[in-house]
Amino acid sequence: MHRLSRRSVNTLLRYGAHRRRDAVSAAAASAGSPNFNESGAERDASGRWYSVLTTASSTGPVSTKSLKLGNMNPSGKRFESTASDVQTPEAPVEKYEYQAEVSRLMDLIVNSLYSNKEVFLRELISNASDALDKLRFLSVTEPQLLEGAPELDIRIQTDQENGIITLTDSGIGMTHQEIVDSLGTIAHSGTAKFLKALKDSKDAGTDSNLIGQFGVGFYSAFLVADKVVVSTKSPKSDKQYVWEGEANSSSYIIREETDPEKFIPRGTSIQLHLKRDDKGFAHPERVERLVKNYSQFVSFPIYTWQEKGYTKEVEVDEDPAEAKKDGTDDNVEKKKKTKKVVEKYWDWELTNETQPIWLRNPKEVTTEEYNEFYKKTFNEYLEPLASSHFTTEGEVEFRSILYVPAITPMGKEDIVNPKTKNIRLYVKRVFISDDFDGELFPRYLSFVKGVVDSNDLPLNVSREILQESRIVRIMRKRLVRKAFDMILGISVSENREDYEKFWENFGKHLKLGCIEDRENHKRLAPLLRFFSSQSEEEMISLDEYVENMKPDQKDIYYIAADSVTSAKNTPFLEKLYEKDLEVLFLVDPIDEVAVTNLKSYKEKNFVDISKEDLDIGDKNEEKEKEMKQEFGHICDWMKKRLGDKVASVQISNRLKTSPCVLVSGKFGWSANMERLMKAQTVGDSSSLDFMRSRRVFEINPEHPIIQTLNAACKSNGEDEEALRAIDLLYDTALISSGFTPESPSQLGGKIYEMMNMALSNKWSTEQPAFNMHSSQTPEAEIVVEPQPTLEAEVVEPVETTSQK
Repeated sequence: MHRLSRRSVNTLLRYGAHRRRDAVSAAAASAGSPNFNESGAERDASGRWYSVLTTASSTGPVSTKSLKLGNMNPSGKRFESTASDVQTPEAPVEKYEYQAEVSRLMDLIVNSLYSNKEVFLRELISNASDALDKLRFLSVTEPQLLEGAPELDIRIQTDQENGIITLTDSGIGMTHQEIVDSLGTIAHSGTAKFLKALKDSKDAGTDSNLIGQFGVGFYSAFLVADKVVVSTKSPKSDKQYVWEGEANSSSYIIREETDPEKFIPRGTSIQLHLKRDDKGFAHPERVERLVKNYSQFVSFPIYTWQEKGYTKEVEVDEDPAEAKKDGTDDNVEKKKKTKKVVEKYWDWELTNETQPIWLRNPKEVTTEEYNEFYKKTFNEYLEPLASSHFTTEGEVEFRSILYVPAITPMGKEDIVNPKTKNIRLYVKRVFISDDFDGELFPRYLSFVKGVVDSNDLPLNVSREILQESRIVRIMRKRLVRKAFDMILGISVSENREDYEKFWENFGKHLKLGCIEDRENHKRLAPLLRFFSSQSEEEMISLDEYVENMKPDQKDIYYIAADSVTSAKNTPFLEKLYEKDLEVLFLVDPIDEVAVTNLKSYKEKNFVDISKEDLDIGDKNEEKEKEMKQEFGHICDWMKKRLGDKVASVQISNRLKTSPCVLVSGKFGWSANMERLMKAQTVGDSSSLDFMRSRRVFEINPEHPIIQTLNAACKSNGEDEEALRAIDLLYDTALISSGFTPESPSQLGGKIYEMMNMALSNKWSTEQPAFNMHSSQTPEAEIVVEPQPTLEAEVVEPVETTSQK
């Protein structure tokens, strides 16, 4: 076969291939090779052009199963080019269904789908509940289905010694074909099929409590069992069948039950042969605990096989030797001795006694029932402060009961932990999880306890993960709104002590909400409580503050400090006290951050009185101008002395009795915030320096110290004592304003020095002056000193009389 090289073909295509087409065709024909055109296609006898880049036949069927791109050969086969002028019919397409390796799929279901082995009992009880629901629904039109076993219940029996759990229900059971369809087909949900049939029938509007939907819940039995035996009897069949499967097998067997002792009138019995490491699940108390945790509110009674006991008196045989010691006559009838013993026996015990009161009409439930349900469900001993029972319909349907606890849980004071297990999520009365707090409630409302029951939740197959969706966001929004309504009800109740108790326990949570939840600021702000300059003993709300505001007051004033005592003695309050303006005291470390995030309340801005540019409504521009002219030079003088310690020195409009104060920049940290940030173990020193860089030194021109320094500035601005007085004023203002001095020891030295100067001539005697100016000798001084003592003695006349 003669072939043209790639370079020859490219040359022909690039340099006038149309001129040499005939010559190339002749050369190719003489060599017995196919005809090529410029683009590397070949032509057959009919004149049609074909591609040489594929291998399959142009006329045969196309199979996606045998298509392998790696085996293509660009020669020897002919395919029609897409540029053909003749339209060919569409090639037939073969369709295949996905296949699965059963053993591998079972391994994924058992080992990867569920993270908690305990859920196996929940899934099996849910299946049993569905079987009972189906029977109850069908028995309405076919009452004969209930013959032989009218009771609808679930019974769980354990064999702790052999590690066997047997779960039996008196439900609808299964026929041979239903066993193959339901148990032999993975992810085939009989419940989902039944629901679909209901929707397609005339009873589409019937309310159903069926739980199953995925068709894999049964296989959760292999989480703890290496062998599962299912014995089932359907009222529609005369025979009872047994299904057996093992964990590591890809096959199962079905046989007819022939042992009369194992016959059941109707329903299904599942026997789990537990693995060696999981035989602890066969303990009766553990089974009872799992039932109460996951299936407490299933609508059918669940009985567990429990060991019970009763006390009885039995006679005790008396020792003959002791009888002789007593010395009693044998003919006299003696009272026989008895003792109390506990007689043990096994019997069925109803496990799910508590009823799901959230399914009832709120008008029919009493407060005592709500409180009793709260105590049993959450193991509490105190009654809740408030409860809210509601049903939401529309886009999302769910029922819920929420509670506000009376106190915080012992040992759980960490409010930043969103996983509190306080919200129990149910789907059709079956407990799913209590780890969804973060999805259904923000963490600042993590103290709220309650149950949520919904049929619309987007759960994953294992029912352990609440998938993010629009439904979840709607549920979260409505739950949060109901929680706020419940808390607001406590705040406006006549019993003020209830909200005081609530605020003492959960006030920090609401303040955290001010930081994290901007959307609910309008709901959070009315619930906040603070001390104030006019209410130091009892906290007030922001509504009460606004009511007490002066007619010309525009802002809500606050000061942050570490205690009420520190706040009320701060120099920033002096002028506001005089004008009778109320100031909020933020004494909790989180208060200042919370109020800063709120920014305003009822169109009133929050203003920190410890920051610059404070406006308290008494501005007098002419007076300020006069003050600047008179004291402007002292401000410049002090600024020159203090240097970079302050951004500027200004005349203060907030001081009355103090000589000076140090205020923070408008956008920087306050003294309280700076103190808190310094206390952080992982604080960033660079940001600390940046935020505290701007400080303004304000002076009170009416104070005697400032007036004295003003005179010193005019007379001698370089006087050393005056300059040292400025330094001492600055250090003192640091402390009185809430800041921390850079060098406490140096500040102490300055104070001692000033005290020495002030006290040096205060209480001194005349002795130092006399020593400096008297010309008498020390001996003369000694003679003079005792003389007044001799003259003052009262004994002297008596001594003279005795001598005479």
